[in-house]
Amino acid sequence: MFTEFFYELRNAKVPVTLREYLTLLEALDKGVARYNVNEFYYLSRSALVKDEKNLDKFDRVFGKCFEGIEFTAEDDVHEIPEDWLKQLTEKFFTEEEKAALEAMDWDELMETLKKRMEEQDERHEGGNKWIGTNGKSPYGAHGYNPAGVRIGQDKNKNNKAVKVWDKREFKNLDDGLEIGTRNMKVALRRLRRWARDGNAEELDLPDTIRSTAKNAGYLDLKMVPERHNSVKVLLFFDVGGSMDPHIKVCEELFSAARTEFKNLEYFYFHNCLYEEVWQDNVRRRADKLGTYQVMHTYPHDYKVIFVGDATMSPYEIVHPGGSVEHWNEESGESWMQRMLSVYPKAVWLNPVPEGYWDSTPSIEILKQIMSHRMFPMTLEGLERAMKELSR
Repeated sequence: MFTEFFYELRNAKVPVTLREYLTLLEALDKGVARYNVNEFYYLSRSALVKDEKNLDKFDRVFGKCFEGIEFTAEDDVHEIPEDWLKQLTEKFFTEEEKAALEAMDWDELMETLKKRMEEQDERHEGGNKWIGTNGKSPYGAHGYNPAGVRIGQDKNKNNKAVKVWDKREFKNLDDGLEIGTRNMKVALRRLRRWARDGNAEELDLPDTIRSTAKNAGYLDLKMVPERHNSVKVLLFFDVGGSMDPHIKVCEELFSAARTEFKNLEYFYFHNCLYEEVWQDNVRRRADKLGTYQVMHTYPHDYKVIFVGDATMSPYEIVHPGGSVEHWNEESGESWMQRMLSVYPKAVWLNPVPEGYWDSTPSIEILKQIMSHRMFPMTLEGLERAMKELSR
């Protein structure tokens, strides 16, 4: 079983070595992990993964090799409580019923939720008032309401929630993904500013020939610093939620950008830019970086590229407290304006087809904030974006 696990990791391009595999076996022999799947997962991940960009590959291989296997110690038995938010039935609504459900005002929505939480003391299924499942209430999971608070549902269903109360895990983008076509790299190459600095390590053949001729034929080598693209880029990726269907194209862009730009820094955010960003989705709750710190660390000559579908509730952009994951004291719009005032050369790349933009209010809002510097994530859109940044 473990041998197959080792080879599956190698096949998935996780650079695990035989020494690391033997270390894992030795740890198992010493009883570092008891008969518990969670302990074995963290032990094997610590022993076999050296770079966080490979964590997602490791998780996929682990799930494939150990799917359906559960390890439990005899003294590690817990009574499983009834799951409030278990989806027991799928409830369907007619178009007339959906049209009859009117969205609540933001302040009213949050105040009513507070009262419901104070009053409710048991699980509720269906209905249009209490926090529960499969109903028309604006609070809960697996139901329908045009503007509700999603609580306890594992992923999107109707894309109608204006706030989400879940602990959600996002994945790091894989910068090692090889692109099937070189066109995306070619488009990014439009954003270049050549410079030579640093140590003289590259042979300057024309100057060497001239100097040798002037030196009566005695060889006189001339060296110059290697030529490189001096453009500096900050890359901000929206991850999770509605961005999940666009992971592949984002990974392709990430891989191409890492190849083309020597001076590249990247960060993640969710839906809209707020007071904090992060560089590791696995540790995003523990290792966050202040947006102010980013603006004070990287000078204004950096060029900024935002990548996201800009598809969210308008509250998340224009309202304090509008974030679906935390209480933001200032609106996302305020943070976007601050970022753009520091970095005037900025564009937004949107993986959603441009023909759908007019029907999504949040896209129109962000397009206005970006002064219409939003471009589709197509080759033609990339070329337009790079041309804009090169001005």
